[in-house]
Amino acid sequence: MRSGAAWLACAEPAEVDGFLGGLGANALASLPWLFEFWALPHQLPPEGDWKSWVIMGGRGAGKTRAGSEWVRAQVEGATPLAAGRARRVALVAETFDQGRDVMVMGDSGILACSPPDRRPVWEAGRRRLVWPNGATATVFSAHEPEALRGPQFDAAWADELAKWKKAEETWDMLQFALRLGEHPQQVVTTTPRNVGVLKAILRNASTVVTHAPTDANRAYLAESFLAEVAARYAGTRLGRQELEGVLLEDVEGALWTTAMLEGCRVEAAPVLDRVVVAVDPAVTGGAASDECGIVVAGVVCQGPPQDWRAYVLEDATVRGGPTDWARAAIAAMQRHGAERLVAEVNQGGDLVESVIRQVDPLVPFRALRAGRGKGLRAEPVAALYEQGRVRHLRGLGALEDQMCRMTVGGFEGRGSPDRLDALVWAIHELMIEPAGHYMRPQVRGL
Repeated sequence: MRSGAAWLACAEPAEVDGFLGGLGANALASLPWLFEFWALPHQLPPEGDWKSWVIMGGRGAGKTRAGSEWVRAQVEGATPLAAGRARRVALVAETFDQGRDVMVMGDSGILACSPPDRRPVWEAGRRRLVWPNGATATVFSAHEPEALRGPQFDAAWADELAKWKKAEETWDMLQFALRLGEHPQQVVTTTPRNVGVLKAILRNASTVVTHAPTDANRAYLAESFLAEVAARYAGTRLGRQELEGVLLEDVEGALWTTAMLEGCRVEAAPVLDRVVVAVDPAVTGGAASDECGIVVAGVVCQGPPQDWRAYVLEDATVRGGPTDWARAAIAAMQRHGAERLVAEVNQGGDLVESVIRQVDPLVPFRALRAGRGKGLRAEPVAALYEQGRVRHLRGLGALEDQMCRMTVGGFEGRGSPDRLDALVWAIHELMIEPAGHYMRPQVRGL
C-alpha cells in the first residue's frame, strides 16, 4: 500500500497541481495534519479487535511519530471540543524526562503533531497534557511502576519498552490500570531487544505487530546518518536489531551468543590457504520444503592445526529443488575459488552426489555422514569460537540467528537449522578433521 505522500512524490507536476487545486481552503489547510495521508504502512493501526499494537522497527523508522498520531486519533473528536474515543491516556517512558522530551515535546512528539486548534496544553507540575475537549495524557516513568497503582486509563502508549529497567513490573501495573471504556487499547513503540516482557507481549493472542527497518523512513533522515550506520553496522547482528528492527533471541544455554558473534566480526578475510563450500541438502523441493544450507568458509594454515584460523565468508543458502541448490553450491565454489564441496548425505545418500555431478561432473566432492545429534556435533565448533579461532564477515545475520538458538540438547528455533548445519560441516572439514589427523600419530606413539 502506497501513502498519499508517496503518490505525490511520484506524480507528474500536472497531477499534483490538479490534486491540490481541487481541494477547498479548509481541506488544503487540514492536509498537513492528516496523518493517514502521509503515513507509512507500518505507522497505521492494523484492523481487528486487538488489545496491544507493537510497532517494532529500527532506529529512526518513524515509531515515535506513529505513537503520537495514535494518541491524537484516540483523544480528538470531530471538532476541537468534541469528545474522542479516549479521555485518559497513560504515556510511559523509561524515565520522566524521556517521556516529556520525546513523547510530548520531541520533534515527532504529540505537541509537534497536533494542529493549532486541537493542540493540548502541557501542565509541567502535573506531568500531563490537557486537550481542549478535556482529555488528558499523563507521563509516567518505568523506574516507578508503583505510580501506576491507583490511576486508571482507557488508552496507553509505552515507548522503548525493550530498554526499561523495570519493564515487567511497569507493564503489569499498566495492565491493571488500563480498565476504562469499552475496549481499552495500548501501543508499544520500540526497537526490539531480547527481553522477556517484549517476547511475552508478542506471544499474546491479542497483540498485533507492524514492523519496519530504518530505511523505510529514509525520506525523513539525513543521508549522512544512513550512510554512516550502513557502513558500520549493515550485515552485522547488531545492525539487524538496531537498523532492521529484528528481534534477536539468545536462547538460554545456547552454544553461541550475540556478544560472541559480534566479537568475531572482521571486515575482510586474509589470503586463505583453503576454501570449502559445505552443503546441508534439502531432499525435497518447493515452497514448503526446508532450506538447503550452503556456507562458504576458508582457513589460514600457519603452524600446527591448533593455531589455524577459519573465516566464514558467505551464507549462500537457498530454497528450491535439488538442481537449484546444486547449482547454487557450485556457483559459490566458483565465486570463492573453493577447493572442495562437502555435503551431508544422511538423508539423500548417493542421490546428493548424483545431483551435484549432473551440474558439474568433475567437481571435487566429499560425502559426509552424521553420527551424532546436531547439538553434539556443533559443540566442538562452538569451542573454536570461544577460543577466538573463527571469524565472520558481514552479511551472515540469518545464519547467526540460528547459531544463537542452538544448544547441546538441540535446536530451539523454528524449522531445521540448515544454515548452521552447513557451517558445522565446513568448520569440521577445515579445522576439526585436520586436527584429528595431526594428533593421531602422536597418540599412537605414547
